[in-house]
Amino acid sequence: MSTLYDQIKLLYEQSLYSNVISLANLVLSLSEHNSDLLPIHGKFHIYVYYADAHFYLGKYKRAEALYKKSLQFRKCLLKSKGATKPLEGQKDLPTDVDIKFQIHLCLIKLKNSQEALQVLQSIPGKQRTPKVNMALAKMFQEQGMERSAITTYKEVLRECPLALEAAEGLLSLGVKGIEVNSLIVSCASSLSNLDWLNTWIKAHAHIHNREYTHAVSTLRSLDNVNLLRDNFNLLTTMGECYYYAGDDKNALLCLRRARIIESDVMKGVDVYAAVLYKTHHTKELERLIPIITASNECTGEIYVAMAYSLYAARKLGRANTLTAQALNINPNDIEATILRGNILIEQKKYQDALFFFRHAVQLKPYRYEPHKGLVDCLVGMHRLREALNIASGSCKQLGHTARVLTLYASVLMKDPVSVGKAKNLLEKALLQDEVYLQAVYLLAEIYEQEMNLEAAIALLERQVEIQPTCKLHQMLGDLWARVHNEEKALDHYAIALNLDPSNRRALEGMHRLDNSSNKLDSAYYMTVGEEQTDTTYDVGDGLPDTDNDEAPDESETEAMWSDMDLEANSQ
Repeated sequence: MSTLYDQIKLLYEQSLYSNVISLANLVLSLSEHNSDLLPIHGKFHIYVYYADAHFYLGKYKRAEALYKKSLQFRKCLLKSKGATKPLEGQKDLPTDVDIKFQIHLCLIKLKNSQEALQVLQSIPGKQRTPKVNMALAKMFQEQGMERSAITTYKEVLRECPLALEAAEGLLSLGVKGIEVNSLIVSCASSLSNLDWLNTWIKAHAHIHNREYTHAVSTLRSLDNVNLLRDNFNLLTTMGECYYYAGDDKNALLCLRRARIIESDVMKGVDVYAAVLYKTHHTKELERLIPIITASNECTGEIYVAMAYSLYAARKLGRANTLTAQALNINPNDIEATILRGNILIEQKKYQDALFFFRHAVQLKPYRYEPHKGLVDCLVGMHRLREALNIASGSCKQLGHTARVLTLYASVLMKDPVSVGKAKNLLEKALLQDEVYLQAVYLLAEIYEQEMNLEAAIALLERQVEIQPTCKLHQMLGDLWARVHNEEKALDHYAIALNLDPSNRRALEGMHRLDNSSNKLDSAYYMTVGEEQTDTTYDVGDGLPDTDNDEAPDESETEAMWSDMDLEANSQ
């Protein structure tokens, strides 16, 4: 014979949560006036079903209250005379641990992380299940309680040796890869064919030590037909490593491969959008948006990707709104924080941008972008001494890499007295990475300022053979015009305009050659300091006007947003 309890259980098992709420509400009221209506354990279980139904429907405040009520009811049952045996006889009944874990989830959803942590800590150590320990470890880590986090992550691995997120948590907290590997191997000794896992741990140990070159080479050893060829997570991780190391070209190749394999997975889509923006693949960035918005998900990654597309279209206000939505979901979203700062720089709101970049440096002090953002803000505010201090400090903190040295040199160039030091740093940067374009552009301008035009031409000619860009050809056009070789100047201007028909400097250079009958106006050739307002390395990360082989058409970017629904349906 079916009982009311059985009917509520049936509704719950069929995921008819709104029906569970309607019926449970009535049945619990009826049971208050008729104690024989429900068995004791049944009434307790109905309370839990009632709470669960609210949780699954997103009514977290009400769910939290009902879970707490079910806990109180359980305590009363245990205290009441003769209630222990019938309660213990029901093996499928939720435990205190289960209910407290659900309360913790409600509090997380309600953004009350401190109370959520206290609820989990109230569970005795011996009763903590792996999911409780995993949640605790993450919260300990977020709160900066590193020793407690390490201990708790280890507890997870003891029971679940292939909990890879726990292994990553230990590595991120500075535990050696060898120790993490031994923890897994000792607990999973019965498993075979774990060579790939050893490599995976080694790679992630390199990542958390910020040894991105080693991490990439280790991950690439897994990207073969016998192991993890075309694995989405592997490719995304590799792409992010390249991105953090400043290698946008290889980052794009990996992330593009990952998107082809799993176009509906949103992991890493924010970094992918950032790379598309930085590498000037504006059209590809536009095409990405209808695909990721078709899922109707509201994640920080999606908001950031959409913001990059608006940022590229110079719709700064709307881009700012989307970054705010991403930060509302997660205030520590590093990609949203960096983009928000760069948008504010474009709007010349330097003081506001400083706040976000300082927060970004606190979150990820080893990331390059926050340091560059601080420098750009201070340069924009004409606080050059502070900008120099930040740039110099970034060399110590991030290492003397090509892009960090170039950042430092770009500030030194603002003062004629320190141009010589900037030149030395740029030459050092190009010894490390001979194709780092920002260093090439700046060094060529210093050579031009020194009237060493032959050296500037030689430097740029080497680069156009390796990686022809619009800006390189435009700069060569200017230099050949200065040495009165109009034929070569016109050739380079023509190539520049072929790559980007809207390039203003190339257009002006060509018109001057045509209109003045080869009599160049010397006023056109500016000094390094004057020309900085029109270069890709100046304050902010706005769309360059010279090096964008896929410069966006304004009408097309307008059409993309107005016709997004139509385009999404055609996918």
